[in-house]
Amino acid sequence: MTTANHAATFRQLHQHGLLLLANAWDAGSARLIESLGAKAIATTSAGVAWANGYVDGSRLPVQHSVATIANIVRVIRVPLSVDFEDGYASDPATVADNVARVIDAGAVGINIEDGADSPDLLAGKIERIKRMAAQRGVDLFVNARTDVYLRGLASDDRRVEETLARAARYRAAGADNLFVPGVVDADDIRHIVSNAGLPLNVMSRPGLPSVPELAALGVRRLSAGASISIATLDCVAGLADSFLHGEGKQVSGKALDYGAINKLFDGIEARQH
Repeated sequence: MTTANHAATFRQLHQHGLLLLANAWDAGSARLIESLGAKAIATTSAGVAWANGYVDGSRLPVQHSVATIANIVRVIRVPLSVDFEDGYASDPATVADNVARVIDAGAVGINIEDGADSPDLLAGKIERIKRMAAQRGVDLFVNARTDVYLRGLASDDRRVEETLARAARYRAAGADNLFVPGVVDADDIRHIVSNAGLPLNVMSRPGLPSVPELAALGVRRLSAGASISIATLDCVAGLADSFLHGEGKQVSGKALDYGAINKLFDGIEARQH
């Protein structure tokens, strides 16, 4: 499937129903998630950072992010969206150049966040990114993340108002989707869905309504965030600790074995040619 087809497919996945994204962090996790029926793959910036040996929080060198993207694109057949943190720069032009490398690597969507920065700065980044993508003839899907809830950037009684104000700014800049990690209250979600003017993405966390409830509220995208990569590393820690302190007893999985995992990648090289 071509990049244009992937871009169109990814956009369509946000128009009806609830898109579930079990965020991956490398080619292996992405291929495994795809094999389980995922309609698209999204990365977790935290998981990618940790897999490359870096602290999360815009500390990952861009070249490592791009290399991870290229490796994931090599092994999957579904669209890929990349958690690109703050674009790894404060200057919008530099951010657009960085995103151009993401496009060249084969991704058709990005997350880009405001964090503790000014909403105007993120709006400026989005404008430059969309202009660059259009010049390249790529319909890049930009998921604008606001950290109003996650970072407590507004008082509880003003969180919805501040989120909607930022949504309007990002929508005007060309954003295609709004990501509000940290929101869990059904009434807040309903109000944001009704007034943001953009499809809403929320992140899995304790207290969040169930998948059917989110779909009924009009949410279009649910992300696992870093939770699967965290659980994986926690599992590895437990198994490795048991191995190291249990006289090296053999460790075995429950659902997957060597052959099943190896089969996931069988034929990948052949389909690249």
